[in-house]
Amino acid sequence: MTDTTGVTEAAETPRRSPLHDEHVALGAALTPFAGWQMPLRYTGDLAEHQAVRTAAGLFDLSHMGEIEIEGPQAAAALDYALVGNLTALAVGRARYTMICEESGGVIDDLVVYRLADERYMIVANASNVGVVVPALRERFVGFDVTLTDASLTTALIAVQGPAAEAIVVSVAEPRDVGAVKDLKYYASTNATVSEVPALVARTGYTGEDGFELFVPAELAPALWRDLLAAGAPSGLVPAGLSARDSLRLEAGMPLYGNELDRTTTPYDAGLGRVVRLDKTGPDGAPVAFVGRAALEARHQSEPARVLVGLQGLGRRAARHGYPVLGGTAHDAPHVGHVTSGAPSPTLGYPVAMAYVTPEVSAVGTELAVDVRGRQEPVRVVALPFYRRADKN
Repeated sequence: MTDTTGVTEAAETPRRSPLHDEHVALGAALTPFAGWQMPLRYTGDLAEHQAVRTAAGLFDLSHMGEIEIEGPQAAAALDYALVGNLTALAVGRARYTMICEESGGVIDDLVVYRLADERYMIVANASNVGVVVPALRERFVGFDVTLTDASLTTALIAVQGPAAEAIVVSVAEPRDVGAVKDLKYYASTNATVSEVPALVARTGYTGEDGFELFVPAELAPALWRDLLAAGAPSGLVPAGLSARDSLRLEAGMPLYGNELDRTTTPYDAGLGRVVRLDKTGPDGAPVAFVGRAALEARHQSEPARVLVGLQGLGRRAARHGYPVLGGTAHDAPHVGHVTSGAPSPTLGYPVAMAYVTPEVSAVGTELAVDVRGRQEPVRVVALPFYRRADKN
């Protein structure tokens, strides 16, 4: 394995996004997040959330990590390092997967893009880049691959919402318009947008249609301004981390540190489908990968806890860490804890995700959440809370 850069050391002070000056000019409230100073909101959480659901939002995601893997054994190396089957991933497609410990605990959840036969890009959570890169380096020893941590030279801008396609197409070079419009979900293409070379991917974290644009960091401000101008007539607004969190919660998407961590396996989080125990090598034999033995055992065992959705039946919203109780009686037993919770701007009632014991995990079960000493009634519901309408 060849390592071409090493830029994942923790910063002593929060790093600034290549778009920092744009956020300041727009009056954003900035907040430290995962070692970066990022926009929390621009005007208001509710307005930004609703803009994404009804028109479009523009997000700066430049704090996310981009890790490039290239070489004749890139596919085999990733199959060993991650729980997914990356050999089977077609060029131009992307896949949600995870990197796990030998114990099966989740180190990070990732999106992997296959850019060419022997070239991939991994997108890691900002808070975990510093552990994912060393883990990959260790796992790639003996494989003929090159790892490049491009996190600090790459900017990531997301356009999310029903108007996203029209906005991105409006700034694409005419020769690239067809390729951008024809992109399938979890697919990517190279295109020029506002004269900036970009990897354009139809991915996102909001539950809406949308695009993520990976561009050279130094070219990101011009693209950001062009997208804002092009999208304004369609209702596009800049959106911060607060809206991104409420959007992903409505869409039932896990957040590392809340629903996922090293004490949690993919099966615990209801994401066992990403673990490909059936992946095989050229000889047809099962592919060894880090965590396989533990995950096989977990797959065959009964769960100790289940991740569920909770619909609040009162007005107060549950928050991360609040206890889940077996009912509203004063002596109701403790049956779990909330991992994420907030009022749902789209649905008009509180929603939460929580780990609970299996016997109370059935849809329709009436439970309660201890909200600062008050037992708020909740009902177990299926995830996601919100699913966008099929445009077809």
